Formats: sequence, C-alpha cells, structure tokens
Amino acid sequence: MDCSNCAMTITRYLEKQGVHNVKVNFASGDVIFDTNGNANAGQLAAGVESLGYTVLQPDTAVPARRFFLSTHLQRFVFCLPFTAVLMLHMIPGVHIHWLMDPFVQLALTTPVYLVGMSFFGRSAWKSLRNGMPNMNVLISLGATAAFVYSLYGTLIGQPENFMFYETAATIITLVFLGNYLEEASVRSTQKALNALVKSQKVMANMIAYDDKFQEQIFPVENTRLKVGDLILVRAGERVPIDSKVLWGEAEADEAIITGESVPVAKAKKDKLIGGSILVRGTVKAQVTAVGDDTVLAHIINMVKQAQGEKPPVQQLADRISAVFVPVVIGLAAVTFLGSWFYLKEFTPALMRSIAVLVIACPCAMGLATPAAIAVGLGRGARRGILFRNAASLESFRNIRQVVFDKTGTLTTGNFKVTAFGITDPGISEDEFRKIVYSLEKFSTHPIASSIARQWKSSSGKRWTSVQEVKGMGMLALDEKGIEWRLGSIAFSAQEAASGGHSIYLSRDGHPIGWLDVEDEIRSEAKMVVDYLRSRDIRVILLSGDRAEKCRQIAERLNIPEVIAEQTPEQKLQRITELTREAPTAMVGDGINDAPALAKATIGISINEASQLAMQSAQVVLMNQGLRKLPEALGLGRHTYITIQQNLFWAFAYNVVAIPVAAFGYLTPTFGALVMGLSDVVLAVNSVRLYVKKVW
Repeated sequence: MDCSNCAMTITRYLEKQGVHNVKVNFASGDVIFDTNGNANAGQLAAGVESLGYTVLQPDTAVPARRFFLSTHLQRFVFCLPFTAVLMLHMIPGVHIHWLMDPFVQLALTTPVYLVGMSFFGRSAWKSLRNGMPNMNVLISLGATAAFVYSLYGTLIGQPENFMFYETAATIITLVFLGNYLEEASVRSTQKALNALVKSQKVMANMIAYDDKFQEQIFPVENTRLKVGDLILVRAGERVPIDSKVLWGEAEADEAIITGESVPVAKAKKDKLIGGSILVRGTVKAQVTAVGDDTVLAHIINMVKQAQGEKPPVQQLADRISAVFVPVVIGLAAVTFLGSWFYLKEFTPALMRSIAVLVIACPCAMGLATPAAIAVGLGRGARRGILFRNAASLESFRNIRQVVFDKTGTLTTGNFKVTAFGITDPGISEDEFRKIVYSLEKFSTHPIASSIARQWKSSSGKRWTSVQEVKGMGMLALDEKGIEWRLGSIAFSAQEAASGGHSIYLSRDGHPIGWLDVEDEIRSEAKMVVDYLRSRDIRVILLSGDRAEKCRQIAERLNIPEVIAEQTPEQKLQRITELTREAPTAMVGDGINDAPALAKATIGISINEASQLAMQSAQVVLMNQGLRKLPEALGLGRHTYITIQQNLFWAFAYNVVAIPVAAFGYLTPTFGALVMGLSDVVLAVNSVRLYVKKVW
C-alpha cells in the first residue's frame, strides 16, 4: 500500500465481498478479516490485486520479482536529474537558451511523466474503475493537466504562453519524494514490532541420538522444530522457541518479551520463552510450543490485530476521507471556473486548480490514527504491556476508578502454610496433609497451587470425582461416596467451627481441620496505589478473601475502600455497578476474576494469570507486571493525545492549504512538496511516543 487511503480502499472492497471484521494496517501491510464461509481466498487476493496492490504470500517478505523503478526511492532518483535540469531556468541569474526550447523541455519531462503515470496513473485508473478514487487520482489529474497544457502550446507553436513542463515534472518527483519519506517514517513506527518479528526466526541446536545412542548436536532453523524435540541452549545464545528446562541452570534476559532487563533464574522444569537470551549457564530443554502457539507469536499476532483496529476517534476522519477525493476534484473545478471568470485568464486559473489538486492530502487524515497506534502498541509490546485492541488504548484516558483483586495481584500469590490444626482425632497429621494435597493439586487458584507445592506427596487420596467451585473451594467424592470439601468456612459447611482461619477441611459436613496461609504484598503495590491516588483515581480492593485480611492489606497499601468476601457472581455485580458510575479498570488474575475482567471498561490481567483471565482482559501486563500499570495508563493517555494532535494537524492542514492554493498563493510545485511533507510531520510526531515520558 502507498498511503493510508489505500487501507480504506481495500477495507471497502473486502466488505463489499461480504467478509467481516476487516482490519487493514497500512503501517505493516497486514490485512486481517473473518470470512463468511463463501469467500475464496484466491478470489479475494485477485480482487485486491485488481485494485492495484500486490498480495504477498504469508512467509514472503518482499515480492518474488522486483523490477527497476519498483520503489518510491528508485522512482525519485530516476526522475530527479530530469527535473533538476528543468528547474535550472527558475534560478535567478541563470539563463540557458537551449533549455528554453519547448522540445528540449518536452524531452526532459516525458520520461518523468511516463514513470509517474505508470504508478500514479495506473493506480488512479484502477481506483476509479472500482468506484473507490484514491489520492493518486489527484496527483494524476494535476500532473496530466500541466503536461497536456504545455504539450498543446508546443504543438500549436505558442510555447511562451504554455510552458509548464517543469510543473508536471516537479509534481511527480516531489510526490515520489514525499511517498518515500512517508514510507520510511511509517516503517519507523513499526520498529518495536519488527524487533520482535526478527527474533522469531533463529538457528537452534537440536539434540539427536545416533545408532549408538550417542548425543549429537545439529543446527536447524527453529521453524523446523516440533513439540517434544530436545534442544541445547548455551550462554549468549537466543532461546530459539518456547521450551521447558530438563537439565542445567541458567539466567535468561527476557527484556524483548517482558521489558524487564534483570535476568531471570531458570532451573529444571522452568519455562524458557522463545526470543529471550541466556546470559549465563547452559541448559538442555524440551520444545513445548511451535508456530502460532508460542508466547512471542501470540504477542506479535495480538499487536498486529490491535494495530489494524480503528478506535472511535478515527471514525470521523474515515467518513471525511471516504468522500475527500471527489470533494477535492469538485473544489479544483470550482477554483478553475471561478479564477477564469474573475481573472479572465486561462493559465493562472489552471495553475490554481492544479495547486488545489496536489496540495490536498487525504492520507494525512487516514494516517493520523494508525501511525500513533502503531507506535503506542509497539512500545507497549517491548515493555511487556500488551493491548488486545486499539480501543483499549483510547479508553484509558477516561479511567476514573481502578479495582484490584488481592490474591496474586496486590500480593505475590506465593503463599506459605503458617499453621494448621486437626479437629478429628481419627486423622493423622500425615493423612491430613495428603488429603489437602490431593484436593489442591486439581485447583488453579494461587493459594491452592502454593499449598500443593509445599505439601507435595508421592501418594494421596483417590477421588471418584473432583471439581473446583469458583471462588469457594474444592469439592470431591471418594471411593466410598463420602463428600469432602476444602475452602472457606461457609463452603465447607462447618457451622460449629471457630472462625479466623484461612481454609477449612470437612467430611460430609463434619470439621476435620483448618489451615492458615500467609501471602506477601508485592513490593511495587504501594507505589502503584500512591500513583493512582495522586492522579485522583479512585482505588478499590475487591476480593473473595476474609474482610479482616483484606482490611490489613488495604491499610498497609493506603487503599481507602475495601469490598471483601465476594463470590465471582458478586464481583461481577460490583464491577457492573462501578462501571455504571464511571469508567472502571479491573486488575486481577485467576479464573474467578475472568467475568469481572470482561465486564469492566478495561480488564487488566498479569501474565501469571490463568489463560481464561488473559483472554477476558483487554490489557495483559507481562512478568509480574503490576509495576507496569502506571506506564500502561500513561501510554494509553499519551497515545490518544498524539492521535488528537495528528488529527488536528491533518484537518488544519487541509482546511488552510486548499483555500490558500485556490486563491493563488501557492504554486503547484510548492504544493506538491508541502503535501509530501505533511504525512512526514504526522509520522515524526507519532514516533515521539517511543521516547516520550508517559508517567
């Protein structure tokens, strides 16, 4: 694609073919859509190519054949010498007699015009044929009008009144320059995402065994690895693909994935993320995921899809861009007729109308949002902040309330059993531990996982059925049909039990024992809460844990509001009520947070969260990412500010530039230069997001 107006052309075409949820990302060239079951991929690709675009195969970085003059830079370099010679007579004090010969100027202009029309003209014709005029229609009309007008004067023998060959040449040359600068600027907005993509394809040391069972190392590309393959990763090497450590210890730099520069210790059974780098140690590992199932591929696909989406703020610009080209052609015609009537001269009227055609820039309005979003999402991905959609970036600016879950969010989720008691004399301490372990190992809750790790046993009690009741506890039946419950005091049905403990175990409603667990508060939690409150954002602790424990945590973190002892259904109801009051962000993890995360204005989960919680959230914070919450909020807010600045520039530019050109204060040559630079201004403003302090 040559400009963001192309993205709208392709979007409208695909929607006419009956496909849904079309997302065209001009910055990356990706087109994503849902088919209706009848759409044929080959036919759709052929249709898009009939519009004047080239459809690449999924694994093809560039077209298979590249011809000379196939890029904007090559076209600009080719046209520049001819145009420069044509412009010599415009320099004060320079008089070259042979250059004033109209046939010399025709000879110099013709190669430039042919190259220009082979690109702009062909694209314009295809867009008109399909009823979707693009900005190349404006360029083609302007350049052709100047060229034909000059050619007419040459042929009738009156060149002195019709010499505007240099206008046609400079329009084409400068627009090629502008397109190249825009292309380079937009590519820079993809810098962060490209860095992630580059780390996808690397060489791996595959471990295999010969017929004598001797270990052999074979270098292979990581795309050829399969789940279960064994690999060797040494210090200084990039982890080729998601895997699990089988042997050895190491430290991994996961900054490209999580944004954290501090190396993470890795030992047996720990996961290695493809794309990270081993800074110390050597490990043997087993491949756990390949292709689109890897963490890195998931991140890249999420960012690409989000970049292709359009937040609500872009809708007005899209509606205007859709009718922009016909309106500009109409304005150029009105300018021509009005100037001819007022000035009584054909030549100045034509020059003014050409200036209107070439200075108008629908691309600026179309580029305003995608450029800012590409940078915002790219910076977020490099910092371990993943936005599932572009709308969530925009929504951050309105967030007035942040609701935190407690366990695993404000706290580390690494629990320790600090005390336990057995109330049934028929149960030994060893048997009590085994029963608790046998129940908790089936749960995904952080408390259950911690207890299961601490009390892990090689043997345990067998169950005929076992299930996790969200937010309540574990329910199981043993081989004798006896019901066992492990969870809150209410869930375990122990009316006679004394309160004040974390977890209770019961058998057919009779108390068996209890456990007390303790969780540590995240070191960054206080800083995050203080930051939110300093920005007058209401902070609420919403948890299913006991009120006393929640109040203790809230007091230490300076959280003024606590809503405790809530079931998942009650959490959902509370979030619904809060969201009605004001835009609300919910930060949580765990399967019981998923409904509330989905219901909030913005659901935010951390990467330790369950898969369901990550799917329910619009924003995912990687690597114990609570500390990244202020940056995520700031990045969303400043991305929206950048979009507003870009849209203001795009609208203001066209509102001012078109009348100025219509009244004769801009030549077509200068108009072409300014039009090309207008897109660069937006791209440069967007790129500022890479280094801008956002919180």
